Amino acid sequence: MIRLFAQERHRLIIDRLNENKTIRTSELIEAFGVSFETIRRDLEYLESKGLLQRVHGGAILRELDYSHEIPLPIRESIYREEKSEIARIAARYVEDGMSVALDVSTTNTWIAKELKARCKRLTIITNSLVIANELISMPDYTLILIGGTIRHEEQSLVGGLAEEFAARFYADLFLMSLSGVTLKEGITDNAIGETQIKKIMHTNAKRTIALADSSKFEQISLIRVCGCEEVERFVTDSRIDRKLVERYRQEGIEIVYE
Repeated sequence: MIRLFAQERHRLIIDRLNENKTIRTSELIEAFGVSFETIRRDLEYLESKGLLQRVHGGAILRELDYSHEIPLPIRESIYREEKSEIARIAARYVEDGMSVALDVSTTNTWIAKELKARCKRLTIITNSLVIANELISMPDYTLILIGGTIRHEEQSLVGGLAEEFAARFYADLFLMSLSGVTLKEGITDNAIGETQIKKIMHTNAKRTIALADSSKFEQISLIRVCGCEEVERFVTDSRIDRKLVERYRQEGIEIVYE
């Protein structure tokens, strides 16, 4: 049996929980070929990140806590269908020849994949190493990777140099990810370095479309990015509460989910 690194075990545990809502410790020990103590540490770590709740003999799925930053490998494994939906919708607003800013997020990674299939010629501005790697094979894309200090946890480029670099570019469209949004507090996010880049991209873009899967509505994260009224529209998935969509509409804010 191939032994997995902790990061990969964490991702697979969350995958199983998303599918089954509950999981037993004995199943994980057998599946991964590791000790009880190793699985205990895995579950303790994931519980500390607000991703599950430990119970006697295993763990159950827990609603995500967007007030804290969720590790990238975990975010990559959750809400995959919703992100795929968002990517298909958001890509409709992108046309050949446009310049598009993509900040660091798993949702924008899905969008990058969608754009490869839809658009032959684009200029992409990003501070995400993952997105840059996804698009590097596109010969007619002008790929502008913002320079700066690598933040390994997010595979992103941040810091003063990155902010100076980002401020030089003016995109036709910014597809902005987020961690939380409410009508009162507006759009919020967690990581300080990435949020500063996000604010610059938003300021410099002709248009900004905000991307949020349905779990992020009525959530508040650490740092305010901007008000809801400062973006053109929100793109989300089909699981969004229609009453919430109407409440936002009454405040003049459009939410697109199909």
